[in-house]
Amino acid sequence: MAVPSFLPNHPGKMIAVHVAFESRAAQRGRRPKYPSYFIKATSTLAESDGVVERPAGTELLAFEGEVALIIGKPARNVSLDKAWEHVGYVTAANDIGLYDYRAQDKGSNTRSKSRDGYTPIGPQLIDAQSIDPKSLRLRTWVNGDVVQEDGTSDEDLIFPLAQFVADLSQHMTLETGDIILTGTPAGSTVIVPGDVVEVEVDVPGGVTSGRLKTTVVEVEASFNPAVGMSPNVDDKQREDAFGDRESAGLPPVEDKQTISPELKAKLRKAPTAGLSAQLRNRGNVDCFIEGVFPQTTGTKLVGVARTLRFIPFRPDLFKSHGGGLNEQKAVFDSVREDEVIVIEARGTREAGTLGDILALRAQANKAAGVVTDGAVRDYEEVKRIGLPIFSQGPHPSVLGRKHVPWDSDITIACGGVAVQPGDIIVGDDDGVLVIPRDIAEEVVDAALRKEHEDEWVAARVAEGASLDGLFPPTGKNKEAYQEYLAANSDDNAPK
Repeated sequence: MAVPSFLPNHPGKMIAVHVAFESRAAQRGRRPKYPSYFIKATSTLAESDGVVERPAGTELLAFEGEVALIIGKPARNVSLDKAWEHVGYVTAANDIGLYDYRAQDKGSNTRSKSRDGYTPIGPQLIDAQSIDPKSLRLRTWVNGDVVQEDGTSDEDLIFPLAQFVADLSQHMTLETGDIILTGTPAGSTVIVPGDVVEVEVDVPGGVTSGRLKTTVVEVEASFNPAVGMSPNVDDKQREDAFGDRESAGLPPVEDKQTISPELKAKLRKAPTAGLSAQLRNRGNVDCFIEGVFPQTTGTKLVGVARTLRFIPFRPDLFKSHGGGLNEQKAVFDSVREDEVIVIEARGTREAGTLGDILALRAQANKAAGVVTDGAVRDYEEVKRIGLPIFSQGPHPSVLGRKHVPWDSDITIACGGVAVQPGDIIVGDDDGVLVIPRDIAEEVVDAALRKEHEDEWVAARVAEGASLDGLFPPTGKNKEAYQEYLAANSDDNAPK
């Protein structure tokens, strides 16, 4: 396709930003620390009042209204405060993508976003040096309805527009005519044949790019599976293309860091000994975290695992990972209600893995408790705070004597047991048990049924009955227990 005639120079390259707007980051649930980019072919450029083609058999064609920066003079290793001087013009762009190809591109977006005509731009240029780059407004319409509206102020953008110029110029020379597409705000979604998309960049009450208009049409597909992949979509691509799961018609994703009140109530009734037996019956023989016990006798712990891992102490690693809001502090700072912080300390008792301040922070966040196969500092003060803590006992030394806080929210080994985020954690005076989430309901129901049976057996033993054929009930004893269940079907016995 021909380069739009209004562009002052033929662009040698076009670089697009993955995520730049706060609203888009909030919608996606992930906020980048630094800008990231992909290359978009200049052959995708198209003028206003044209069409964009959706191949037959594909479904996830999505628009992205964006601010386009056009380099006015070469930039190489320019500073942030000088970067905007290298921007010649600003205009509107539509960074169109075909999500049916996105998964296989793995972030490069080569096939999904570099099809011919997939970057309409214009229709007019705004002199970049005549405006404040933080004063721009970006709006997108689909079939006449506003679907995107955002600005370029510090509150709207994760990174200022000039930062893209400064950052990219560290790695390549930005040449006159090169184009930077600066990301899209929330509101990007799927469009279908017949839809009309319009994008405008302006300074409210001032200069404007005019409306960039593009109509979606369907064309015959030309994919050859003998030379490359065919279009393919899944729920992840649908969610990203539509903007969120609800818009894509998908059910909400289960939050594996929560636990229902009903399940929590049943687990609080079930002893770890009974739960352990039911896990063993299902092949889970390594389910008890060895060597840890409650600070306070009678403590019951029920919650969802949030994991934290320490590695052995090394001075250089502690220097890089031990200070500031390190991984340990970050976990205690962000733990949520009903979560149990489970710490892998390699069974080392010669240094604390938490103290009173961290315990207070976890309690303030309504955490369910902490399990560590290491030791606890400020032991008596932590006990006084009242947060359920299971550990190997006290030790006065600080973290850096034996440990480096390394990572979190991963699969760990605590007390010889594998623990994953989202696992169900149950603790009592016997110790702490790890239950895989997907079998927690059936395990606790079976444990409560067995507990009810054991209560009946205990009553018979107290009356003087022999254990023979009673523990567990067999023969006539089993019949007697079944009759008891039938006669007491309206009580609280588990069924």
